[in-house]
Amino acid sequence: MGKITGFLEADRQERGYAPVAERVKSYKEFVTPLADKDLKTQAGRCMDCGIPYCHNGCPVNNQIPDWNDLVYRDDFARALTNLHSTNNFPEFTGRICPAPCEAACTLNIDDKPVTIKTIECAIVDRGFAEGWIVPEAVEVKTGRKIAIVGSGPAGLAAAQQLCRAGHEIHVYEKSPEPGGLLRFGIPDFKLEKAVVARRIEQMRAEGVVFHCNAHVGKSVSARELETKFDAVLLAGGSEQPFDFFAKTPGHDLDGLHFAMQFLPQQNRRVSGEKVPKAEEITAKGKHVIVIGGGDTGSDCIGTSFRQGAKSVTQLEIMPKPPEKENKSMSWPHWPMKLRISSSQAEGAVTEFSISTTGFKGKDGKVMALEYTRVDAKLQPIAGSTGTLPADLVLFAMGFGGPVEDDVIKELKLPVVARGRFKGLDADERNYQTSSAKIFAAGDIRRGQSLVVWAIREGRQAAHAIDKFLMGRTDLPR
Repeated sequence: MGKITGFLEADRQERGYAPVAERVKSYKEFVTPLADKDLKTQAGRCMDCGIPYCHNGCPVNNQIPDWNDLVYRDDFARALTNLHSTNNFPEFTGRICPAPCEAACTLNIDDKPVTIKTIECAIVDRGFAEGWIVPEAVEVKTGRKIAIVGSGPAGLAAAQQLCRAGHEIHVYEKSPEPGGLLRFGIPDFKLEKAVVARRIEQMRAEGVVFHCNAHVGKSVSARELETKFDAVLLAGGSEQPFDFFAKTPGHDLDGLHFAMQFLPQQNRRVSGEKVPKAEEITAKGKHVIVIGGGDTGSDCIGTSFRQGAKSVTQLEIMPKPPEKENKSMSWPHWPMKLRISSSQAEGAVTEFSISTTGFKGKDGKVMALEYTRVDAKLQPIAGSTGTLPADLVLFAMGFGGPVEDDVIKELKLPVVARGRFKGLDADERNYQTSSAKIFAAGDIRRGQSLVVWAIREGRQAAHAIDKFLMGRTDLPR
């Protein structure tokens, strides 16, 4: 371990944020990295526990104590090698992962876990800055061809692993650029797209071929891919949003949109694309209401403030969580407690235990949201109804599974709620569907989840595909 008494001598220190008044003026990342000496101190807090619960908290099983020790000893190059052995894209998780590893840290029993996410991000950013991260092309090819449908984190992780195993990899992406929700969903102020682009360029140099504007199940036949390739991996995500208000009065008014109609537009604007005036959704000068209390809701909040919203209110039907969890009941698992996101801290009003009952408008445009308060059982409380001004309402209540009118429909794959395939199809060992050549990984298989889970699934699917094609595999699970 780095320093035996480090956790006794130093308090937890996190990265800083640019002031709210400054950061809402642009879409650039606003996190301030720790200085090298502070990073070393924080890495030295790692206890190198006899049972490192952080390993289990991390879906990709990062060897956290190992690279903490290396950072403490100022050996960033070896720390990067170790980090990449379990995670293809630590620059993504180091920015947008909620860090379940920190919740599982032994020091979190005292509410002061090691700053694992901060150290992870510093390692990989140092690697790019020093030029240590270069294409790893292989000379010996297997002659096998694999098609990957979707270029989100699951598809990208599988593509890189399989390409480095010597296979010919073709990634099909329906959008104009690769990256999936990393590119067109997560706002730039959380993940600048140059961070995604540099990894895509590394993969291109390694031999991965990207086919963009190629919508499998629409412009590209899934059956033809099945015939043409030795294996096909479906990694198209879970993009069907929950619509709990389809029958709510006023649901057809203008100004009501799903989060994923709103967020990608701003990503495209930042990258220099023009959004047609007739399709434009903007929060500028409007009272914005975001329904849903998760990460997507927070992304809508931060984007709305940067667009110049007059006010932003977030509504959550669930009760307000406790400010501090009961460690004896939750640790080392992910606890249910109140978390204030950086976007919420920019000035949003968050209302808990509130249920939307309708929308009012004028001349076809929404002007107000009707609500009622609810009890712990989510039942309406008599006499608690009211209205809120609303010029733009964004639905950020999660996703119910994959879109089913393209590749799912063509291949006649039986999905169930939240994206999982029926029966034993695409389980966590072989990732195969009912068709032996077709595999599935990421949100399309497990349902809506985190980027770090998608990376894990992509890596494990790559292991399964390589073994399926070659009879054995050296790829890690």
